Amino acid sequence: MNKVIKTDICVIGAGSGGLSVAAGAVQMGADVVLVEKAKMGGDCLNTGCVPSKALLAAAHAVQNARTASRFGVTTGQVEVNFAKAMDHVHSVISGIAPHDSVERFEDLGCTVIQAEGRFIAPDTLIAGDTEIRAKRFVIATGSRAAVPPIPGLDSVSYFTNENIFENRVCPEHLIIVGGGPIGLEMAQAHQQLGAKVTVIEMMTILPKDDPDMVEVVRDAIKASDITLYEGAKTKEVKSSGDKVRVIIEHDGIEITLEGSHLLLATGRRPNVENLGLEQAGIAFERTGISVDARLRTSNRKIFAIGDVTGGLQFTHMAGYDAGIVIRNALFKLPAKVNYSAVPWVTYTHPEVAQVGMTEATARARYGDNIRVVKWDYAENDRARAEDDTTGFIKVITSSKGHILGAGIVGRQAGELIGVWSLAISRKMKIGAIAGMITPYPTLGELSKRVAGAWYTPSLFSEKTRKIVRFLLKLG
Repeated sequence: MNKVIKTDICVIGAGSGGLSVAAGAVQMGADVVLVEKAKMGGDCLNTGCVPSKALLAAAHAVQNARTASRFGVTTGQVEVNFAKAMDHVHSVISGIAPHDSVERFEDLGCTVIQAEGRFIAPDTLIAGDTEIRAKRFVIATGSRAAVPPIPGLDSVSYFTNENIFENRVCPEHLIIVGGGPIGLEMAQAHQQLGAKVTVIEMMTILPKDDPDMVEVVRDAIKASDITLYEGAKTKEVKSSGDKVRVIIEHDGIEITLEGSHLLLATGRRPNVENLGLEQAGIAFERTGISVDARLRTSNRKIFAIGDVTGGLQFTHMAGYDAGIVIRNALFKLPAKVNYSAVPWVTYTHPEVAQVGMTEATARARYGDNIRVVKWDYAENDRARAEDDTTGFIKVITSSKGHILGAGIVGRQAGELIGVWSLAISRKMKIGAIAGMITPYPTLGELSKRVAGAWYTPSLFSEKTRKIVRFLLKLG
């Protein structure tokens, strides 16, 4: 006989989105059941954002030591202990884990069930030996690494983001299939930590980002001795003793690459299997659960948020979605999502960050009725002081100055993009950024300078000079 629990909200999945809903709802007075079959904290904490950024931090520290001589600092031979770098990664995970733990959420008042959840009816979920009947359900089961159908893959060992952070030996030669954010971040991290790295990309690297910014990243990747094949088809993989061979086709030529390790970084797949979605009356496809602007599924008492919807697969999006669900489920407000000001960042060096429209998407929508302004890091005094002047900021506006999008490639781009996300979400014009006061010297001046550059053609025009001369004649 199953144990029966009746509750206000049942959240399925304890990743960033599910935890945000559970914590918010229970602290606002709702009765909450949280169901998770694997690790608390989900992909972001255990196999995604947190470990990847921790490994990049270790790698960048190595690179800074190697290049310190440009500041007159002699470091001698730089040695890397790869296992200790991974110790750092897991210490960061361990430090954050208590915030996402079963104990914390039980202390908040949630009932936490560590078992796989499956719908058996539109208002009922089975998790372990417990039957949960809820007024509202929230599906936040996230996504997993997509494994492409490469011939021979079942005969070799390979990494995805889900197990690469368990590796404690620096690869002799890491071959990465996939040139998106995960592939490039892991390529740079492992190269800086001492591995030979090859990246294979079927199309172009970072296809969602502005091509001008991607070119800067591409140059940096190639300059770091990472071998990059773009427009290359991975035809087959084979085991060769303790090595792995990857056969690709590039520019019409078949090339065989031999490496010590293989990483697949070819996108994500929503976790929609084994949830009993049909029994709950929830429409879905392999690409994710269908939701409306209020994040309701076809069963209006069930919401879906984050990666499982097949939309923008960022941790911060799952958190944003959680706020929309809480307003709908708890306060009965018809809150709707607005993804027009969603920022995203790839944490290579240089970083690349984007929010709103790229130049290409803006031109496709508005034609020539846009304006594009750029400002180089080389014109920023803080960047010069830190000898890191690679990159630029680009802003796209309407002809009247309404901000449509912004992109930054360069040092700390991810820290700088936030002001542009705010500006777009609040429908600000470029003048608001041009008029703000920024401390000197900071990289934040890049935003003010690029905004000021928008006014340069009119401010220093012949018409303006005539007006000034006329006014000066008046005394």
